[in-house]
Amino acid sequence: MMKSFVWIVCLVFAGAVELLPVHADEKARTDSKSSVEVTPSASDAQIAEINEQLQQSLSKQLSELSTMEEGGVGAVDAYSKRGDLHMFLADFKKAKDDYLQMVKLRPDVDTSHWRLGIALYFADEPERAAAQFDKYHSFDNIDRENGIWRYLSHRRAFGLEKARQQLLKYETDDRPPFKEVYQLFDGSLTPADVLKAIPEGLPESARNARLFYSHLYVGLNHSAEGQNELAVESLRLATLNPWPRTAGFGPDYMWHVGRLQLKKLITEAKSSKQP
Repeated sequence: MMKSFVWIVCLVFAGAVELLPVHADEKARTDSKSSVEVTPSASDAQIAEINEQLQQSLSKQLSELSTMEEGGVGAVDAYSKRGDLHMFLADFKKAKDDYLQMVKLRPDVDTSHWRLGIALYFADEPERAAAQFDKYHSFDNIDRENGIWRYLSHRRAFGLEKARQQLLKYETDDRPPFKEVYQLFDGSLTPADVLKAIPEGLPESARNARLFYSHLYVGLNHSAEGQNELAVESLRLATLNPWPRTAGFGPDYMWHVGRLQLKKLITEAKSSKQP
């Protein structure tokens, strides 16, 4: 996602996740309103296998972390690493708490801490999440991805109309495909328009990058709209896209976000069918 971060997460194809420190100045970065009939896809077995492997590898990494001493040497990095592991294991409250410990120990990381905003959003604290994304906007006023998360937070907290009224305005172009993706959330483009805007003839990696972010945010928008069946279709495509898992911290982190939202929707759909 957004461009400022402390750790890079590289998900290897075997399903293991390794977190590595990087330079501090390098920039990284819904409610289901209705029950739907989700038709199983052949890809669901592959996604279920990915989730199972991740559950095992992430849980193992978490269990191997040594006890952290607040204020000790490397404490900020340790909280960052543990917060990411909690996030990827869908323990959003613990992820939020670890990220808040980072801010407590290093107040200077607060404005750029977009991961804290996402953890707050998934921990069902949308107003606090929106406030965190406001801070990030003061750090980077070009990043439309931040504006999307601010919108999603406002929408969950205050509803569609108010969220649209409070959408941030951007004057400088962002990296593709976020100009078009952002227009999906302001209502001026449809999901089909966003996908049609991806140019033909791009190199495979560049095309997969644009497809990943487009499918991810189309899916999150569908989920916010309560269109869960459509959300599942888009998030499946984002989760099975090979690009984000080797593209660096931001894309990998957002791949986990899409994977977890997909898992939540599928689980809820299965539960709704049980007597």
